[in-house]
Amino acid sequence: MDPRGGLPDGGGRAPGAGAAFVDSAPRCADGGGAVSPGAPIDVRLENVVKRFGDEVIAVDGVSVEIPHGSFFALLGPSGCGKTTTLRMIGGFEEPTEGSIYLGDIDVVGLPPYKRNVNTVFQSYALFPHMTIGENVAFGLERRKVDKKEIKGRVLEILELVDLKGRENGKPKQLSGGQQQRVALARALVNTPRVLLLDEPLGALDLKLRKQMQLELKRIQAEVGITFVHVTHDQEEAMTMADTIAVMNQGKIEQLGTPTELYERPKTTFVANFLGTSNLLDGTVEGPGTVRLADGTLVQVDTAGSSGHVSIGVRPEKVSLGDAHPNTLSGKVKESAYIGVATQVVVTTAVGDVSVFHQNSEAGGLIPAPGDNVTVSWRADSGFVVNKERTLG
Repeated sequence: MDPRGGLPDGGGRAPGAGAAFVDSAPRCADGGGAVSPGAPIDVRLENVVKRFGDEVIAVDGVSVEIPHGSFFALLGPSGCGKTTTLRMIGGFEEPTEGSIYLGDIDVVGLPPYKRNVNTVFQSYALFPHMTIGENVAFGLERRKVDKKEIKGRVLEILELVDLKGRENGKPKQLSGGQQQRVALARALVNTPRVLLLDEPLGALDLKLRKQMQLELKRIQAEVGITFVHVTHDQEEAMTMADTIAVMNQGKIEQLGTPTELYERPKTTFVANFLGTSNLLDGTVEGPGTVRLADGTLVQVDTAGSSGHVSIGVRPEKVSLGDAHPNTLSGKVKESAYIGVATQVVVTTAVGDVSVFHQNSEAGGLIPAPGDNVTVSWRADSGFVVNKERTLG
C-alpha cells in the first residue's frame, strides 16, 4: 500500500480496459506539448475554496479550465495554495466550497482511487523489495489486468522513460533521477486521464533537475496525457508547461503561456516572481506614453492602463548607452560578472536599474562603480502594471 493511503499513484481505467498506452488525441504540428484547438476540458475548477479552520483560507475562489493534452503548471511561493489545489484535484483534500470536474464528472466526495488520475510525488514512494518492473506493474496487477498485457505495457513504458532493460533491477540500484522515472512510469502505465505531479523534481540536484525537465516535457508530448504540475521554481514551470497559473495568497494572479507571463505580466507580483524586473513608478500621460517621477517621458504600450502605474523592463532588454528611444542617465552602483553576462546596477533619478550586459565581445569595456552612464531600452521592450495589486 502507498504510505499515503490507497493504491500508489491513485486510480486509473477500469480493470481490464486494455487501453493503448499512447494517447491518440490530435496534437499540434510542433509536437511540443501544445494543445490542439477545441480540445475537450479534462479538469475544471469552479469557484473552489479550501479553508483550514475558521481563519486560514488556503485556496480562495479558484476557477480554471485545463484542456486535454495540456502541460499545466501551478506556480507560486510556499503557502500560495498550489499544492492544496493539486491535492483537491487528486482527492487527497476536499474543497470547502465549489466544484471539481474531471471531464463531465463532478468528483467532489470521490476518494483518490475512484478518480481517473495518478499522482507522482517528490518522494517517489517506490517499493524497495520489488523489482523495477514489479513496481511499474503494481497498479495493473491490483486491477487484475491480463498478465501478458501487463508485461507488454510495462516494457513499453520503461522504454518511453529510457529505462529499457532495467525491469529486473531494484530501485536501490538506480540514481535519484532514474527512480523518479520509475515513479513516473508506474503512474503513466495506468493511462490516467490526468497525471498530477507534486514537485516531482524537488529532491534532485540542479543538473539532474534540468535534465529531467526536458525528459518530462518530451514524455508528455509523446503520450498526450494532461499533466498538472506543482512547482515553486519559475524556470522549471517555464521550461515544461504550455500554460502556467501563477498563484498568490490562494488566488490565481495571472494565467497564460510562459511568453505571455514573462513578456506582459499584469501585476507587480507576477513581474517579480517570474524573473527579475526593473519597475519604475509613473503616470499614464496619454496613449503609449508614461511620465516617470522625474518628468522623463517613456514610450510603452499603455493599453488598458491609466493613472498611477509602474513601468517594467527586464534587465536583459536594457542596454548601456543611448541606442534606444527610452533613456535614463545615472551612475554605476555595482557591477558583477555572472558568466554569460555582467550585471550592472545603475542608480538613476527614478530608482536603481539593473542591466544584463552580454559578455559576447572579448575585451569589451564594462563601466566601473562610480562611472556616469546612460541606459536605454526599446518601446516594445517594456510593460505596464497597475500600482494597485490586482488578481485574476
